[in-house]
Amino acid sequence: MTGTVPTKITIEAAHALVKPFIHHTPIATSSFLNDHCEAELFFKCENLQKIGAFKARGGLNAVLSLSEEQLKNGVTTHSSGNHAQAIAFAAAKVGAKCYIVMPDNSPRVKISAVEGYGAEITFCKNTPEERQRTVDEIIANTGATFIHPFNNYEVIAGQATASKELIDDVGVALDVIIAPVGGGGLLSGTALSAQYFSPGTKVYAGEPEGAADAVLSFRSDKIEKAPYINTIADGLLTYLGDKTFPIIKAGVTDILTVSDEEIIQAMRYLWERMKLVVEPSGAVSLAAVLKNKEVFKGKKVGIIISGGNVDLGKLPF
Repeated sequence: MTGTVPTKITIEAAHALVKPFIHHTPIATSSFLNDHCEAELFFKCENLQKIGAFKARGGLNAVLSLSEEQLKNGVTTHSSGNHAQAIAFAAAKVGAKCYIVMPDNSPRVKISAVEGYGAEITFCKNTPEERQRTVDEIIANTGATFIHPFNNYEVIAGQATASKELIDDVGVALDVIIAPVGGGGLLSGTALSAQYFSPGTKVYAGEPEGAADAVLSFRSDKIEKAPYINTIADGLLTYLGDKTFPIIKAGVTDILTVSDEEIIQAMRYLWERMKLVVEPSGAVSLAAVLKNKEVFKGKKVGIIISGGNVDLGKLPF
């Protein structure tokens, strides 16, 4: 495990490491959404990734980077679902025990998936403090190695491979890449990939108004918590970490907030117009582009659709 910000070489090595275990996800386009936004949009479909989310990349890179000694007592993490699935999936690949802490209100579809990979789940109240306290208990009892959902350089390097593929595959120079932001693993990885593989590309983030900590941190220059938490985007409820925040501060142009109504509208467009099953968190990037058309007008925009693990019994439309 490295203690430094991923370099170009680190990200290329991460890509080589995870490639045999992940899908090289497609890039989709929509003439309707291009016309609607007056921009050229390229969607990186991580909703079609293994485990249904980009998090497979970071989880695999982190677990595959561990030594036998670090793996012998298993691995543990806390997550509302997609990172939990990623670590459970990766642990199953290397034959390690896996202990997952999940909030007691996590989507059923994500709980079932984690169980399906053979992980042992412990439920807790849905606060960052309770998640960490419960994980600390598991570490004390089992000696498992903790893999943070986003504040971990191996995780960041793995997440960076999504935008690396987007840049490699799209065939044009992108003016912008936009990713959703929760804890910042994907966004910081995206910022690094843009810096190393497409230096002329600006990076933006989309964030729910109901979990608006990253935008506050970005403006105040220190890690802030959201003033309130109330959003349909359950994958983006956490705040930035001391590893993700400096990378975001240095490499991201702006963070744009969107309401739940705007997220649902974007999600609806992706389902109806592009036939893509996308969860609310995964639609946040498009929602930000739709809301801020003047920022992206006339530009070539890469949009990372982060995941598709939606509870079909609780669709918002």
